[in-house]
Amino acid sequence: MEKNLLKTAFFLGLLFFGTASGFAQQRTYCNPMDISYRYNFEQLNERISYRSGADPVIVNHKGEYFLFVTISGGWWKSKDLVNWQFVVPDKWPMEDMCAPAALSVRDTLFLFQSTFEQRPIFYSTEPENGKLKFYNRWLPRLPKDIGPWDPALFHDPDTDKWFMYWGSSNVYPIFGAELDHRRRLTYLNPEPSKAYQPMFWLDPWQHGWERFGPNHSDPIKPFTEGAWMTKYNGKYYLQYGAPGTEYNVYANGTYVGKDPLGPFEYAPYNPIAYKPGGYATGTGHGNTFQDNFGNYWNTGTTWLGIVWGMERRIVMHPAGFDKDDQLYANTRFGDFPHRLSTKKWTNSNELFSGWMLLNYKKPVRASSTLDTLRAELTVDENPRTFWVPTKNKPGETLTSDLGADHDVRAIQVNYVDYKNTVFDSDSTVYTQFRLYASRDGKKWDKVADLTQQPKRDRACAYVELPAPVRARYVRYEHVYTAGPYVAINGFRVFGNGLGKAPATPAKLSVVRQKDQRNADISWEKVPGAVGYNILWGIAKDKLYQTYQIWNDQPNRLELRALNVGVPYYFAIESFNENGVSAVSEVIGVTQ
Repeated sequence: MEKNLLKTAFFLGLLFFGTASGFAQQRTYCNPMDISYRYNFEQLNERISYRSGADPVIVNHKGEYFLFVTISGGWWKSKDLVNWQFVVPDKWPMEDMCAPAALSVRDTLFLFQSTFEQRPIFYSTEPENGKLKFYNRWLPRLPKDIGPWDPALFHDPDTDKWFMYWGSSNVYPIFGAELDHRRRLTYLNPEPSKAYQPMFWLDPWQHGWERFGPNHSDPIKPFTEGAWMTKYNGKYYLQYGAPGTEYNVYANGTYVGKDPLGPFEYAPYNPIAYKPGGYATGTGHGNTFQDNFGNYWNTGTTWLGIVWGMERRIVMHPAGFDKDDQLYANTRFGDFPHRLSTKKWTNSNELFSGWMLLNYKKPVRASSTLDTLRAELTVDENPRTFWVPTKNKPGETLTSDLGADHDVRAIQVNYVDYKNTVFDSDSTVYTQFRLYASRDGKKWDKVADLTQQPKRDRACAYVELPAPVRARYVRYEHVYTAGPYVAINGFRVFGNGLGKAPATPAKLSVVRQKDQRNADISWEKVPGAVGYNILWGIAKDKLYQTYQIWNDQPNRLELRALNVGVPYYFAIESFNENGVSAVSEVIGVTQ
């Protein structure tokens, strides 16, 4: 009896400690990805300090995941796609890598950097331990400006042939080349001017989504970059990013062929990964990989651009091939919490947790405010607006009023580098805070405490609570970040309200313009809605694209992402704190 009581007391103590400190097993993730984004030397000469992550490649190597990101001084490893540990290589040959290519073949992981010079391919049989060796000493230099920049390595398991693809330009195409494995993966054709061939160019006059600028509105010639190859069902899917990293419409597309070097045909359902609305906009320049259950994922880059134009974060979305071999990535509620895979799923929507954003533009107050950098800028879902307290000291708080009791399930705190002076991610660079919840604003319960966890930097800190907490108020209490200022651009509370989901929007109208790349969309607003998802695709059962709109915005949208000559189908749904409506009737639009 006494033994059982002691066991019970011990278990309850562990449960309480896990609840208060956030140690409980995490079952969900939320974009932008919660990794230890690195400060780097990229802008040291300009004395501009920022954490950034871009051009991701996730490789499944012997059942463990490895994430490579531009100029990070190493890479990350994970066994579950959510808990990422940074790996410092035992030696870092040459210079740090920009937009690296990574590939796992049997027991070996290969790594290659973007370059216009002669550079080697590296390999590792122990990437989890940071072991890195030369596979070859260099690839021959190609003609001026050809690259290979933004490379991707590909091994065809059916033919045992090796290839490389690359391109990062608004002048040149995506290139491809076969590599000679017998000569340690140098170019198959030893003559540099003949070692490569063009795969395809952008065609923004036919493909609306390839146009540059916010919502594809800038006449600047667009950029293509970030090549990646996936083989599926005997077909070769050569993927690419466009039209440029600096705007909300950065996306991934694909061409499809029957041979690794083509010819390739443009996929009429492009883009395959597209997220122009919401908090974490942009999905371009990433890769497609499979998890340990056989599910596909598509990675990409989301844009911040506050401190520096190339300031970015990493996103990851469920992806797959449908019954017609159409490649897609699911970005519906793409920056809301999603479940981690625990099995092979049949519908990527299964991974959406159903936890809704609870504090969009709701009252929030701060313990102090520097100049005009106000607390309400943390709940407007705009990653380029942020709050700064007067000092970077423990005890500064943000308190979000949800307006009524809700079941809180998770909180995301996103930081930016306002007037920072940090240029290296050393032991002084880490993030700590506490989270509290209250029903009346007077009695507060601690629901998470990062001071009780191992120190690491978390620019996009996502905290899943071990159980739902009924609360009206949620509070962030600052403890520590490196640098002279605290700057938070997203204080995002997720969970479920106690009321009803909104009604399905009525009177959806889609009129395609004379310029078929564009369509004018309108609908009737729904009382009590927080926002809407416009869904579209090339068939009634292929509504893979999503454009998220907030209810306080106009109930109309000029969609400028369509392909000329392709018929489309559209539907709409609404959402609020309580859930999501049924999807409207699907309507077809040709001209």
